[in-house]
Amino acid sequence: MAVDGLGPFSFGKLGERVVLSNDAGDWALLDPADFRLLLAGELGEDHPRFEELRDKAFIRRRLDLDALADRVGRKKAFVGVGPHLHIVITSLRCNQGCRYCHASRVPMDRPRVDMTAETAVAVVDHAMRTTSPNVVFEFTGGEPTANMAAIKTVVELARERNRFENKTLEFTVVSNFTHMTEENAEWLVDNDFMVCTSLDGPRDLHDLNRPWTGGSAFDSVVHWMDWFNQRWIDVGRDPELWHVDALLTVTRETLGRVDDILDLYVERGLRSIHLRPLHPAGFAKPNWERIGYPVEEFIAFRRQALERILALNLAGTHLQEALTAIVLEKMLTPGDPNYVDLRSPCGAGSGQVTYDHDGSLFPCDEARMIGATGDRTFELGQVVGTTAEQTAQHPTVKTLALASLTESLPGCSTCWNRPFCGVCPMVNYMASGDIFDQRPRSAWCHRQMDLSKWILGKLDNDEDGKVEQIFRRWLTRRPRA
Repeated sequence: MAVDGLGPFSFGKLGERVVLSNDAGDWALLDPADFRLLLAGELGEDHPRFEELRDKAFIRRRLDLDALADRVGRKKAFVGVGPHLHIVITSLRCNQGCRYCHASRVPMDRPRVDMTAETAVAVVDHAMRTTSPNVVFEFTGGEPTANMAAIKTVVELARERNRFENKTLEFTVVSNFTHMTEENAEWLVDNDFMVCTSLDGPRDLHDLNRPWTGGSAFDSVVHWMDWFNQRWIDVGRDPELWHVDALLTVTRETLGRVDDILDLYVERGLRSIHLRPLHPAGFAKPNWERIGYPVEEFIAFRRQALERILALNLAGTHLQEALTAIVLEKMLTPGDPNYVDLRSPCGAGSGQVTYDHDGSLFPCDEARMIGATGDRTFELGQVVGTTAEQTAQHPTVKTLALASLTESLPGCSTCWNRPFCGVCPMVNYMASGDIFDQRPRSAWCHRQMDLSKWILGKLDNDEDGKVEQIFRRWLTRRPRA
């Protein structure tokens, strides 16, 4: 095999091994000696790795180019589909004062910060004109249930409009669970809502991060988690599919509490935990010295958590880490989960749109958060008077696509982790004021690279196949409908 018989791939070091990857999401780990043979064109057909490397297009000899093109196309199937995620800010009002709040919330008695009925109607008209066959309305805030009227308007109009559009509709609400009422909860259950909340750990940690003048926010969260989970069972829903999901935002106080947090999630019967790093934005920015941390400390925390999560699964307890599952889907399946923050280009304006309470349009919620600070650089206009086509073709959306196209970004285009990663220009902008932030100094880059290294390291040392079996179980999904 001549050197020109190699397929296009990127490579890098992973411990003592060499990792190869390509645009189809194929990857392989080689010993250095075998890698040298491959580069020299001396890895012959009698080599035990030859067929694998040829089938994964790392070797071009007798390569099925049509099959490779199909694989690459499936990985990029989200391109041109249109925004599927529509984030609706029903109100800026919130009854909590979270130390790290990125949403620029305001007190509950602040006037003129709720979405009006007229704006809600315009939101539905704009969202339902997307070219995407799937439409997800995600209601957030502030505390979105502070303005249930807007939520109900959007849901009712979207369903009416869908009699003609025939799209797949989903509705989800992200609530702090301290403003929930039984009347609103019943309506959410009756209307097939997915429900998500925040659970930052045991009572002392959760209440420290997310203070509430009405009492213990932790107790309220636990109460409503139990209420929803039981209510879905009462109405005949499968508890494996219908259950409250929770997010965890990592602050400095979180870092030493891995076991306490995971014990709580297991005790609560949660099936997933999302270990979200803190960004220096919103209320977190002025508080960074008290609640922030270097990226290396987050990476160490997440590694410790992932090791414990894997041990729990090996012992028979099902608990997955949400972002890890997304990366695993990129690595172990032929498709792509279309997670808007981890694709190329990112989903800002092309995979998602955010509608602020006053009708302002933004390409993503992070851009809206930046706008709330007075920096309106990324605003796309007003939902009233702006068509879906104008939003998709807005120069800002095109610029953000360019800034997140990893195939052309220095430091990304040749990186072996590119098929499993993505760039968020808004996070770059928050950190450095530059949507094209330099990868070597990017905390995002360091976190994603470490996660992929951890996954591949586990798979490489998985002699009995039990780890891969667990990882693939994390990817098993059944539709709720």
